[in-house]
Amino acid sequence: MTRLPFPSLLVLCAFVGASFLQAEPRTDRHVIFISIDGLAHFYFDDPLAEMPTLRRLAAEGARAKAVTTTLPTVTWPNHTSLVTGVRAGRHGVIANNYFDRETQQSVDFIPDPHFDKDEIVKVPTIYDVAHDAGLKTAGIIWPASRNAKSLDWTVPDVFPQELWDRYSTPSLLEEARAKGIPVDKQGEWCKAGPFGYLLRDRLYTQLTRHLIETHQPNLLLLHLVAVDSLQHAHGSHTPEAYFAIKQADEHVRDLVEAVEKAGLKEKTTFVIMSDHGFINYTKTVQPNVMLKQEGLIKEFGGKPVERKVWSFAQGVAFIYLLDQTDRAALLADITPKLAALEGVSEVITEADFAKYGLQTVAEDPRMPDLILSAKEGYNFSNSVAGNDTVTTLETQKGAHGYSPSDPLMDASFLASGAGVKAGVTLDRIGNIDIAPTVAKLLGIEMKDVEGQVLDGILE
Repeated sequence: MTRLPFPSLLVLCAFVGASFLQAEPRTDRHVIFISIDGLAHFYFDDPLAEMPTLRRLAAEGARAKAVTTTLPTVTWPNHTSLVTGVRAGRHGVIANNYFDRETQQSVDFIPDPHFDKDEIVKVPTIYDVAHDAGLKTAGIIWPASRNAKSLDWTVPDVFPQELWDRYSTPSLLEEARAKGIPVDKQGEWCKAGPFGYLLRDRLYTQLTRHLIETHQPNLLLLHLVAVDSLQHAHGSHTPEAYFAIKQADEHVRDLVEAVEKAGLKEKTTFVIMSDHGFINYTKTVQPNVMLKQEGLIKEFGGKPVERKVWSFAQGVAFIYLLDQTDRAALLADITPKLAALEGVSEVITEADFAKYGLQTVAEDPRMPDLILSAKEGYNFSNSVAGNDTVTTLETQKGAHGYSPSDPLMDASFLASGAGVKAGVTLDRIGNIDIAPTVAKLLGIEMKDVEGQVLDGILE
């Protein structure tokens, strides 16, 4: 038997020991994983956006100038990409809603009214992997996580109080009530419009602070919603949007203080991102009116009574061929006509689905046959009424869901705290890079992902 020289043996032992330790889950570490829904990347360089806490955390840690999002750039698929490290074709949450060809009805993922997490998310999430490794996990209204068995403490992203009570961790609700946290107002505030979203964010921050101070989970996911809501109602770069951003920054400040109060500052990493950007619009494109004019939809009283093709708005427009008999000929006929509509910027055919991480109809029957993206200033509607393919709104609104190739859809990202280098700025990352990076911070691994670990920001 060949014997290693003593110094070589020490080196080998050190290497094996280091490798073993690196693979061990970090039970001494905590990651606060916050999504500020709709916080576009451009706000970091906007002097009117008051976000001193976020900017300080970015300066003390790392940030990306832009984050490439998942098509369609809406909440449910992008939040699922953030925690799985793969795009919608792989993880299965293909949109906020999709159109069922058989029933000719919308099937809703948002806001988790029908499906448990295990019914719709096809791949492991960061909280699954963390939980399986023995780490403590928590989720506060994280999309597509309803009834997730791998969250030790959770409240779901749902609207009705009955569903909130049914799918929340009972002990968490009891503890919250004992502390005066108004968990029984959730259903009421969900019906209260944009102002209700501001109240909801305060509630969710209180729950998160309680978890930090009381249970100290290793991975804690929080979804803040008001920035998105106020921009939908009024548009980006508006007083309402800036107010919501200031409120979100104050919520993050509260959580930073909670971590310090709990004595966890040296062990905690804040990872803060958004799911998509925002575009303002004043005009609505109505592809179904054009399809009606082409004889592919019959309408009565403003509602479809017969349809061979249907346009289904998801920020983008999902074009569903309901009659697949002469699919190729029908696509060849309607594709240039849809592309010529005022307000259409991009037509994504099945040949390009893979580039965006999507499956085809043959691979996933929930998928559309064609996808349209709108120009800045335009958004899509499902309406089939009237004869106008484009209508004008009385007031500006905001939207997302557009192609990720539009830079206004870029999201934001920062990481700060334990394990993160200070003063690092990355040009562009993908939202699929965040889950594997968080995994490495926690000493675990996300396997078979499309994203990569952002080693350049890690100590």
